[in-house]
Amino acid sequence: MDLSVNGQTRTLDDAAVDPTMPLLWALRDVLNLTGTKFGCGVAACGACTVLVDGQALRSCVTPLSAVVGKSVRTIEALGTPDRPHALQSAWVTHQVPQCGYCQSGMLMAAAALLAKNANPSDADIDTAITNICRCGTYPRVRDAIKAAATALRTKT
Repeated sequence: MDLSVNGQTRTLDDAAVDPTMPLLWALRDVLNLTGTKFGCGVAACGACTVLVDGQALRSCVTPLSAVVGKSVRTIEALGTPDRPHALQSAWVTHQVPQCGYCQSGMLMAAAALLAKNANPSDADIDTAITNICRCGTYPRVRDAIKAAATALRTKT
């Protein structure tokens, strides 16, 4: 099975995967992309959020067969240590992470939001970011998303 992951075609050995395997496990266990986290396994928490054709998607309940022919983007492709994405920079500036476990999924959901809405309101953010953060840093998440939105708007 071929998948487009982070801009590269990745061939998954048919002996290692089944079309019904959740995308999360193919990313983590087959492709060794461990930035996407397992949280709840029922699409409630959002720790496993990745982008599929630009849309935020919970990978723990998404079968591989649903993403064949689509573009999958994980946290590993959001930015680099030398050139972090505006969201990653804002996350640090606004001290969003505490335990950090939910952060990769939250960042990917935020990236999907900003790709569609360059100037989101609090209500827009609350609607788009349904990820659960046990540390409760939601006010900082909103501030960081708004700061990243401003940075992205002024960059272009």
